[in-house]
This record gives sequence, C-alpha cells and structure tokens, in this order.
Amino acid sequence: MPTVNPDVLSWARQTAGLSPDDAVKKLQLRDARGVAAVDRLAALETGSDHPTRPMLAKMARAYRRPLVALYLDTPPRSVQRGTDFRTFAGDRSVAQDSLVQALVRDAVARQGLVRAQLEDEEAGEVEFVGSVALSDGQRAASDRLETVVNGTVSKTAGNVRPDFDPMRDAVEGRGVFVLLQGDLGSHHTDIDTDAFRGFALADRLAPFIVINDNDARTAWSFTLLHEVVHLLLGETGISGSRGEAETERFCNDVASEYLVPQSAIDDFSMDHMEFDQLADAISRIASKWNVSRALIAYRLHRSNRIDVYSYQRLAEMFRRRWLRDRHRKALDEGGPSYYTVRRHRAGKALLNLVRRGLGEGSLSTTKAAIVLGVKPTNVGPMLGMKKA
Repeated sequence: MPTVNPDVLSWARQTAGLSPDDAVKKLQLRDARGVAAVDRLAALETGSDHPTRPMLAKMARAYRRPLVALYLDTPPRSVQRGTDFRTFAGDRSVAQDSLVQALVRDAVARQGLVRAQLEDEEAGEVEFVGSVALSDGQRAASDRLETVVNGTVSKTAGNVRPDFDPMRDAVEGRGVFVLLQGDLGSHHTDIDTDAFRGFALADRLAPFIVINDNDARTAWSFTLLHEVVHLLLGETGISGSRGEAETERFCNDVASEYLVPQSAIDDFSMDHMEFDQLADAISRIASKWNVSRALIAYRLHRSNRIDVYSYQRLAEMFRRRWLRDRHRKALDEGGPSYYTVRRHRAGKALLNLVRRGLGEGSLSTTKAAIVLGVKPTNVGPMLGMKKA
C-alpha cells in the first residue's frame, strides 16, 4: 500500500473543521491496548503509527475528502477562501452549509494542484483579475466583462444566445477554470441553490469559478458572469441565491444588465396585471432573451417596477415550477453517459491541463484524479486515453 504522509491526515481533519475529539467520534475510534482513542489518532497524524486502508476510507468519509486526497505527497497549498457573500433567512440549513464548506475545501485543494502545475509550466498571470474596483462603477465593470466573454452574448432578443458553453469557452480562453459542481460526488450530497450558487477563487495564476449545476441551465450563464465580476473585483468568496450585500448587488446588477439591457426592462408593459398575469408575462420575456425568469423579476425589482415582496414571491414561484419541470424531465429522459457528464463538469481547460501534466510527467495519476474529481482508474477513460 502506498505510504501516507501523516501531515496530510492532519490537514484533512483540520480543514474539515474537526477537533481531535470530534474526529475520534466520527471515526468510531476506540481506546485500545491501554491507549486512549485521541492518542491513537495523534499517533496516526504524527507518523508513529500507520493507518490501515479501512481507516483511510473512514477518514475520507468523515473528512469529506476523496480517498485519493489522503495519498497526496504533501498537503495542498493553502488558499484563502475569501468572503461568504451569501445572505440567509432564519431557516439556514446547517447540513447544507456543511456540504458547501466541503465543496469549497475540495475546490481549494484542486485549485492548489492546478496552480502548482501552472507554476511548473511558468504560465503567465491572468491580468484582468483584480482590475476593477467597486468605486469604478457598473459601466467600467461591464466594459471589462465584455473583454472577457468576447462577444459571446447576443444583445438581440429572440436570438438563442446567451449559450453557456461558448461563454464558458471564452472565459476559459482567458485563463479561468470553470467547473460545474453541485454535489460531493453523489446525488445524496446535492447542494441546493439557496445554499450555494457559485464560488470564485480570485487567484491571478489559476482563477477558479465553480457553478452549482443543480441550478437551471438558463441560470448558469448569469452565475458565470456574476462570478467573473467577482474575479474582476479580485474577490474570492461564495455566492448564494440571495444577494443583499453591496458586492453581491454590484455583481448581480452588472451580470443581469449585461444579459438583458435596461431598454428591454423599460419597454416591458405590466399595467393592470394581476400576479399570475405578471408571472406569465415575465416567463415570455425570459424565454425571448433566453435567461431565467428569476433574472427578469430581479431586474424589474432593481428598476423599481415591483417591490421586494413581489420579487421574492415571484422568485419562489419560478423556483417551484422549475423543480417540478426538472423532476418530470428526469422521469421522461435518460441521461448522458458518466464520462460525458464528468467531462462537461470539469471543463476543457482543466482536461487540457491534466493531459499536458500527464504527458510531461509533471502530474501523477493520483493528483490528476484529485484535479478532475474522479477515481484514479477513471482518469484515462475520462480523458479519452486508450490503454496501451
């Protein structure tokens, strides 16, 4: 069995937010041969004892890490997780929040390995990260955003754009890694969009954006633009479905107006409409611009066309409808293959970096598995590599 660095075990526990006593309980580690359970754990973390594979499997589950992460040579480079930009109502889910924190840790670990690979390649920095300040205003941010997405968003209603994939390709072409991830590896750990919509790591060498793919596809483009604005501001942090903080409002306003110009909102007639009629009218204009219904409702609210209560009520209605439709679609249609889904979630930039690293011998299969979020045995098939 490969040697395990005890520092990695300590890192995994600490980044899971567990004290030694908490970890002992989760691992169901007992006193044995006159040695207290917490001392047995300390022995594993100092290297005076070695973990069995079943114990490593327990640690992976308890610390919410892929098993291969515990075989890293050294703990990944520490990266600041930044600001939590989310705003919660009183019913904040502790369970969901713990999943979000585990996802953030996973993203940080993967980003650290990507950064190390880019350092080996002597890659250049991504110059637009941190190039805009809040004081510069929305117009400056929107102009800078245009240089990043490179004209992939049509400004004409009725056009099939914005389409997420070409927009993602443009952003990745500027040096950003864009991942789709809404769970920790199984549907049992699905993360609700109320808890997490997007995450940005504003690193100038290896900037990361993670988008919750449990959201509607029409919302992915908005979230991508929103997180790019965070990168423009040089802000690392988590974004949720509610955006009341100044930075979140700024990112929401820039991204939403970039997708749907103010003229479209000003021309939207809603005189003498009942609530259901308004919801239907919003659905039509959202379809016309190929954006989410909640985005149009948000723009109406920010333009003082509807009050905050009406906006929240509309957003909740649209969410319920989308969840219902998604459930029906899942029952009616079969899904794409495992590797097709995994490739799309990882993104072309990450896949290409791993191919280069494996080809040059600068990235081991174990580390490649962590970067891609799969088991080591799945790395080759995911990259389309044939066995020798």
